[in-house]
Amino acid sequence: MNIVVHCVYFPPEVGGLESHVHYLCRGLVARGHRVTVVTSLSRPGLPRFEIMDGIHIHRTVLPARKPWGWFVHAAGSTGRTRELVQDADVVHAQAFPSLLPCALALAGTDTPLVCTLHTSHFLRLAANPVVRGSLGKLIELSDHNFAASKEIADVGEGLNDSVSVEVVVNGVDTGVFAPVPGSVPRDENRHRLVVPRRLFPKNGVEFFVRALPVILAGVDVDVIVIGDGPERERLPGAVAPPPGRGRERLEGLAAALGVAARIDFLGARLHAEMPALLSSADLAVFPSLVEATSVAALESMACGLPVAASAVGGLPEIIDDDVGGLFAPGDPEALAAGVLKLLASPDGLRERGIAARERVVARWSNERLVDRHLDVYRQLAGRRHRHREES
Repeated sequence: MNIVVHCVYFPPEVGGLESHVHYLCRGLVARGHRVTVVTSLSRPGLPRFEIMDGIHIHRTVLPARKPWGWFVHAAGSTGRTRELVQDADVVHAQAFPSLLPCALALAGTDTPLVCTLHTSHFLRLAANPVVRGSLGKLIELSDHNFAASKEIADVGEGLNDSVSVEVVVNGVDTGVFAPVPGSVPRDENRHRLVVPRRLFPKNGVEFFVRALPVILAGVDVDVIVIGDGPERERLPGAVAPPPGRGRERLEGLAAALGVAARIDFLGARLHAEMPALLSSADLAVFPSLVEATSVAALESMACGLPVAASAVGGLPEIIDDDVGGLFAPGDPEALAAGVLKLLASPDGLRERGIAARERVVARWSNERLVDRHLDVYRQLAGRRHRHREES
């Protein structure tokens, strides 16, 4: 099949949506399909065209990393998308900003359009009464809608009575994300926690830092935080403000709370480094305030890590007591209690890590993700073929 995918961001950008799209496209190419991606010039120096892992990638201008920038990019990419969809069997809009350029590019054709609804941005817009109706009309343009979590699917269906949305949890390459023990040095006399989160307010890393003194009072740990963002930088005169207030950044907050020596902010790391870094830890922590279905949580589980996570969004759909635990979002005391409970039983921790990997392999491997997408693509392409024969 010839498949055209439109998404605002794509690797080398880092994030759950970007990983999902990359895994899916790479898996489709491995099955012998031609995959073309229309995305953005999101960083200086990126080529306008390249082939990555067999995926043909076309990039167009992105004026800003904000909602208005996404829509300007979408409008500006419509011409290139129209050129590329001429011989496509199916077109896939990855997230709602990609729906309009894909629909415009397909105007006058019978090529099927698929959409996947991702991220907290969609949930926030869907809750806005000013744009809610327009968002429902936009989703109606698609012939088949996926969503990364049940929460997103329910919200999508609530926007328009004629819309149905299928939940397909993001997939993980379980061949790449697998236990890699002993490859990253660590102090074996301490537990290690890993927080694989970009440093933006919605990811709640502030609340993990605030919980760390309580965790350290109960057990000896060190922490690696993998990810970068505007919350990282330490400002002069570190004084810990109340939660959610003040301008203190995370490194300064850690210093003010007296835990800077036990938390290492590693910044963004290459995708290839992640399995070994994750495998060096005993427990992964996701203190998110909002979340779809976290690819990073699934990657951690695939590496044999139990996961402690906020009970928000799609996280309860993948995490329970068998593979980790859940705690109330935005509550450092609840977070600390959840982590300490899991660390109190080393044998239980290992058993949960084994169960976590088994669950990802059984339910959320990239192979299963590719299988389901190809099922839908073929059904839609077959329907188009039958309509042509009947007309």
